[in-house]
Amino acid sequence: MIVRQFNYDQDLDSVLNLWRNSAPQIRMSPSDNPKEIRKKLQRDADLFLVAEEDDHIIGAVLGGFDGRRGMIYHLAVEPSRRREGVGRVLMERIEDRLRGKGCLKYYLLVTKDNRETIGFYESLGCEVMDLFILGKVIQ
Repeated sequence: MIVRQFNYDQDLDSVLNLWRNSAPQIRMSPSDNPKEIRKKLQRDADLFLVAEEDDHIIGAVLGGFDGRRGMIYHLAVEPSRRREGVGRVLMERIEDRLRGKGCLKYYLLVTKDNRETIGFYESLGCEVMDLFILGKVIQ
């Protein structure tokens, strides 16, 4: 397995399919369309990584950094490849990149009913925070 930076032209369809096939774990939104992903890459393309084996994407992680806090937007691993360490490696690599930008802390969102994923992130040292998440579509 190799981990490399996401290449829009080469990887977009595979990553979108990976995200869709990870449902309901990954909730797709309007910001996951190709135009919005291209926009995201203008800010910090180095925080979008894929895990590839035999020219096939088996995992992907999309992160961001606003200068103060980091954010993990999506982490997905092909269902047949889960529990093999792919997600852990992707998270280690993105944490290294966030740390390199001076990031001290990152956030990620997991639905309350997704106990398996919460357990995975807790095994990486993440803590469940007692917060309400609010959002508003402004377009």
